[in-house]
Amino acid sequence: MSSERTTLVYVTYIASTAEKVFAAITRPEISRQYWGHENVSDWQVGSDWAHVRDNDEHTVNLVGKVVEIAPPHRLVVSWANNSQKDDPQAYSKVSFEIEDYDDMVRLTVTHDDLVAGSGMHMGVSKGWPIVLSSMKSYLETGRALDIFAKPKAA
Repeated sequence: MSSERTTLVYVTYIASTAEKVFAAITRPEISRQYWGHENVSDWQVGSDWAHVRDNDEHTVNLVGKVVEIAPPHRLVVSWANNSQKDDPQAYSKVSFEIEDYDDMVRLTVTHDDLVAGSGMHMGVSKGWPIVLSSMKSYLETGRALDIFAKPKAA
């Protein structure tokens, strides 16, 4: 596998407030509604965070550290599969930038330092678009998307 690193950037406009979008990312009772996972941390710089599946097993899928936090406009976390938590090379970084934009917000998610072509790179490149669409739907309508949906066979 290549050791080349890559970055993914996603921009979403949401008819909401910066406070509500920030809460949707950091409050487990909200993130489970549109993501099927709870983002769990005390949200202090240097603290652990975990991405915990909202199911009976409460499986920890992702782990990392809070790198930077400035509510309600910026959050940066390190990011790795739980199974690779002891490998420093497995970590990437996710930045959430939330900007007021007229009567809505612009959410920019930048996923940096991904190993190009890795399982994580491939997974998040498919995952971020539906997760962010689901968040937008949830915040704007109260109804999330099925993020576990699969394409219909032709």
